[in-house]
Amino acid sequence: MVLMQVIDNKSLLSSEIASLKKSGLKVGFVPTMGALHQGHLKLVEKAKQETDRIVVSIFVNPTQFNNPDDLKNYPRTMDADLRKLEQVGADLVFAPSVNEMYPEGQLPPVPDIQLGVLDHVMEASHRPGHFKGVMQVVANLFRIVQPDAAYFGEKDFQQLAVIRTMTSQLNLPVEIVPCPTIRESDGLAMSSRNMLLSPTERTEAARISKALFFIRDNWSHHSVEEILLNAKTMIEKNKLMKVEYLTIADSVSLQPAGDWYQFPDVRVFTAVKIGAVRLIDNVAIETKGA
Repeated sequence: MVLMQVIDNKSLLSSEIASLKKSGLKVGFVPTMGALHQGHLKLVEKAKQETDRIVVSIFVNPTQFNNPDDLKNYPRTMDADLRKLEQVGADLVFAPSVNEMYPEGQLPPVPDIQLGVLDHVMEASHRPGHFKGVMQVVANLFRIVQPDAAYFGEKDFQQLAVIRTMTSQLNLPVEIVPCPTIRESDGLAMSSRNMLLSPTERTEAARISKALFFIRDNWSHHSVEEILLNAKTMIEKNKLMKVEYLTIADSVSLQPAGDWYQFPDVRVFTAVKIGAVRLIDNVAIETKGA
């Protein structure tokens, strides 16, 4: 059994990766911001099935937060994270400081990527600059880790689309592997931000997935406009909750859909504020053959 290594230095990690590559081993990579839950661990388990050595990064990246309070309050649980990663068999954990990633505040360039619609809808419109920060840190991590495959959860579906686009346009030799959203027993999508919810807020948060499942299961009986209004009402029935956006969109471009058959594959996407906590979720809608 290989003991898990925890590394906080870029050069040391690069040296370890080079040694693995020289031995002909395939490297899988799971980038995270810590506060790990079962969804993250499923990514590691998937990577273990498909690659020889697994690198997990834990780095709360300041450049992708457009709200300073959100960055300050983001949960940090390093000791618990390392225990969980050891249990699921991660090989290397890269846990750099902000100064290690951005020495003396010097930020790496944001990749010059044409995101098209991805840069104007949903998360992009509500969190200006967010995806520039995501591309900045992920491109930097890819340079450091040199993975053969990188694993991302579909809960952050727009982020996944952005990273796929960036990887393609930069011709990076990294396979981007999407993994299904992992949910709590009441349907709530697992998220590090869930631990910021009060007990009452946590109970009410299940309204989000229930509304999305309602759309998924009843779309054929309603127009897009009508069912979105019904689902929004379901969520906001509790005054704690406020929908930032709720939209049906193409699964590839994320362009909003005006009717069910405008695109071959569609999903419903939402962002909801519960008190001070902001949660996102999405669900695929099967319109083919209907």
